[in-house]
Amino acid sequence: MRRTLTVALAALVPGALLGWLVYEALGGSGNSGNGAAGVGVGAPTGAADSPPGSTPDDKAGTLSASASASASPGQDTATPLKGKVVVIDPGHNVTNSQHTAEINRKVDIGTNLKECDTTGTSTNAGYSEARFTLDVAHRLRALLQEQGATVKLTQDGDRPFGPCVDERARIGNAAHADAVVSIHADGSAEGNRGFHVILPGLVHEGAADTRSIVAPSKDLGKLIAADFAHSTGSSPSNYIGDGTGLDTRKDLGGLNLSTVPKVFIECGNMRDTKDAALLTSGAWREKAARGISEGIAGFLRK
Repeated sequence: MRRTLTVALAALVPGALLGWLVYEALGGSGNSGNGAAGVGVGAPTGAADSPPGSTPDDKAGTLSASASASASPGQDTATPLKGKVVVIDPGHNVTNSQHTAEINRKVDIGTNLKECDTTGTSTNAGYSEARFTLDVAHRLRALLQEQGATVKLTQDGDRPFGPCVDERARIGNAAHADAVVSIHADGSAEGNRGFHVILPGLVHEGAADTRSIVAPSKDLGKLIAADFAHSTGSSPSNYIGDGTGLDTRKDLGGLNLSTVPKVFIECGNMRDTKDAALLTSGAWREKAARGISEGIAGFLRK
């Protein structure tokens, strides 16, 4: 009888084992992710779709990193400049010419005394630099605000003259601005064309101390110059800056007295017929504002 029982068991074991294997192959246990028993049997369904040379872990890791980046606490991809402060300084003032005594008053720019402000220039047809700078400033403000930046203007056509150059610097300083851009257009001779960005020189004299802002201002200026050229299609000045689109100066109170990164941009020459045609075009001014905004945004994202 013992021999008969042994033979019976021998016959039953292979059958039971075969049945268990078939059951597992059909996913009957449902525990393929909970231990070594499930490895191979419960492989990820996407594994066969992986490109050659990749693994399911490679793909999952990439997706996880992307998801993590998009969901980082405090990050808002729609408003990348949130928390940043930008001061826009529209050069001159449309009514400066009606207040000559006030704008001719001398103010301290650190290295010496200089006029409070000037009337600015204009095209031969009478389109003023002050009108140009305020228009570009409004367009620039809108573009930066769309990205979440806090934007302040040194003047918005809301005062009779100025402000004086020393006050313009103080406005940016008091705002603790992350970047300040003063918008201008030049008044040179016919045939002189193109834009240039003015950078602060190294000044440490009297009320002026630019030592901490020279390097970051240069970074800001280079980015604005590159993006302005790309956006507008304009070339760097053919009469200032040796073709670089950059010029360093130590005689501008708005730069000398700044304690935050700041540059000026001369967007073109109002006295040149071809440049004037651009400067008086609303579509081109929109491109100019976009180029400046992209340069500022690139600087603030560094």
